[in-house]
Amino acid sequence: MHPPEETRETSWRSYPVLGVHVNVVQILQVVEQMERWIQNRTDGHFISVANIHVVMEAQEDPSFKKLINSAALCVPDGMPLIWCGRLRGHVLRRRVYGPELMITFCRETANKGYRHFLYGGAPEVTNQLVNQLQQSCRGIQIAGTDSPPFRPLTPEEDKEAIRRINEAKPDVLWVGLGCPKQERWIHDHRKQLAVPAIVAIGQAFDLLSGKKRPAPAWMSENGLEWLFRLLQDPRRLWRRYLVYNTKFIYFFSLELLGVKRFDWGKE
Repeated sequence: MHPPEETRETSWRSYPVLGVHVNVVQILQVVEQMERWIQNRTDGHFISVANIHVVMEAQEDPSFKKLINSAALCVPDGMPLIWCGRLRGHVLRRRVYGPELMITFCRETANKGYRHFLYGGAPEVTNQLVNQLQQSCRGIQIAGTDSPPFRPLTPEEDKEAIRRINEAKPDVLWVGLGCPKQERWIHDHRKQLAVPAIVAIGQAFDLLSGKKRPAPAWMSENGLEWLFRLLQDPRRLWRRYLVYNTKFIYFFSLELLGVKRFDWGKE
């Protein structure tokens, strides 16, 4: 059974960040919500793990903002979104860091028989991630994996991917295709997926598999993870961080001061 079209989980408060509504939640609360969806057997619940990249992509494309705001939960992955929430008067102790959310859910529920499907990442990365999860989360059930090509899928390939996922009967579908591709893929397919919880998990596959090094904890907790990643791959990431971060600070200042109003982007 699927939730109604464009339904957001209403039991959690939210606050606006440039028209993107971010939920006031912490990791263990998200884990508990995912478990409720699994136990209630309602399908198609989309979790967006949001950071500055997600918010700024939403400014570039109103259709992307609309689909992010249609997610059942939009959780604050980046520290700047946590700071925005605190400025709005909300108590947010820590960010809902995507890789930490994934490994916490897997460890906390490993003995409950939930079935996991991993969609995305290169085959060697996904295989290594499966090994890591099986070692660190004893008893976890990996129902299946799929590493789609980086090019657009043909209609036949797309239909086959959905068939494989549904035949595996997962309780949680972790999607690691990168932003904004993963969010669009989930939004476009969630009605076809018989999966209670579908999470856009970003770089978690690379980090948890060991392919990439995570930023030191002191950098992550002080909003400097972007600098760590920029230094690792400046040619690919310079625009995302230097341009997007600067524009984000400017736009949010206008919003916070009441100079400019950013529409929600939801009909």
